[in-house]
Amino acid sequence: MVRIKKIFLSIISILFLSAITIAQNKISIQKNLSDDQLLDLIQKQTFKYFWDFAHPVSGMARERSNATFGYGDEVVTTGGSGFGVMSIIVATERKWIKRDTAAKHLLKMIRFLEKANSYHGAFPHWMNGATGKTIPFGRKDDGADLVETSYLFEGLLCVRQYFNADNKIETELRNRIGWMWSEIEWNWFTKGEDVLYWHWSPNNGWAMNFPVHGFNECLIMYVLAASAERYPVNASVYHKGWAQGNFFKNGKTFYGYKLPLGFDYGGPLFFSHYSFLGLNPKGLKDEYADYWLQNKNHSLINYSYCVDNPKKFIGYGENCWGLTASDTYNGYDAHSPTNDHGTISPTAAISAMPYTPELSMKALKHFYYDMGDKVWGEYGFIDAFNETKNWYAKSYLAIDQGPEIVMIENYRTGLMWKLFMSCPEIKKGLNKLGFEYSK
Repeated sequence: MVRIKKIFLSIISILFLSAITIAQNKISIQKNLSDDQLLDLIQKQTFKYFWDFAHPVSGMARERSNATFGYGDEVVTTGGSGFGVMSIIVATERKWIKRDTAAKHLLKMIRFLEKANSYHGAFPHWMNGATGKTIPFGRKDDGADLVETSYLFEGLLCVRQYFNADNKIETELRNRIGWMWSEIEWNWFTKGEDVLYWHWSPNNGWAMNFPVHGFNECLIMYVLAASAERYPVNASVYHKGWAQGNFFKNGKTFYGYKLPLGFDYGGPLFFSHYSFLGLNPKGLKDEYADYWLQNKNHSLINYSYCVDNPKKFIGYGENCWGLTASDTYNGYDAHSPTNDHGTISPTAAISAMPYTPELSMKALKHFYYDMGDKVWGEYGFIDAFNETKNWYAKSYLAIDQGPEIVMIENYRTGLMWKLFMSCPEIKKGLNKLGFEYSK
């Protein structure tokens, strides 16, 4: 009887403490903020994902806030960490963290990466944040991931440009980034062909067999590969590989907006985000497209589809839009107008802010003020929601949180665009590929 009473009291105690924790973690909604104050709040709260929730050993960004598909809590993400280091630059510039604290954190991450598993200079998609050992992303995807590596170095090149002080920490940080950047064997990932391959594994070789053709989220990989100084690719790899995909040229009109490139209706919105966190689409043109027009029209098509709402999902409208890859009620999916099941991802509309500022701001205000703590929490907006299914994610993902911070900042100040486009090797690479770009 005494034992039962003790167990009962223990349960009551646990429930009481859990209630306190939930109450403490509940984030109140602030009213009557100016647009600038609201953007500050969104960026700062979301930044906590990459700072407070960073892996304690490596400083890398965790893949997601919940356990990663049975792998536990040690999974860190290469590409998401690239977006994360960009968010650290934003936080430093806005003085949420001290510059020397940020530089030391980033240097810890770089030293970790230098000892982590890599393959011909490229990193895996996932690794163990404590040991640097590769965690397989799939049965045969247990080696180099050139796209994820590209997102990482999109961010690290911005770090190198931003932390330019003549002191020991920042000098070492720049040097070590430069050494790792120079060691990526971009040309090796062509297999001697005029195209880049996404994966290579020491156990499975080229078995993934994924030559990357456009148009999708991988433009940044081709720009970086052409920009490399030690192991670059020829321009023919871009023109005969990337630009010859079955879904490269489009030219059709959707909802009154002409789409130069890509899938019908544009595909998921992350196509216009990931490569363009650093690569400035303003004034960016080549023989195939004007990339500002491409990304703006892609965003407007996505918005117009959600307003049209042909499948009559609950919640869709001019204040609630945005289809991209995210968690959903039955797993994970790359949502788009041609693959729509009623799931809205806040990152989609928010990260489109440089292209559609008024429309994105209306969506952001709806998510924050109207939906409130259904979608707002410890690390900003949750990954996704589906009002038709009455489903709201409990997760946050690095690759979705990061673009929100960075693209809001690019809308406000153009900071990351200025940093990335200031890299001398990027200018040479763009020239090699025949791009026009803002000087």
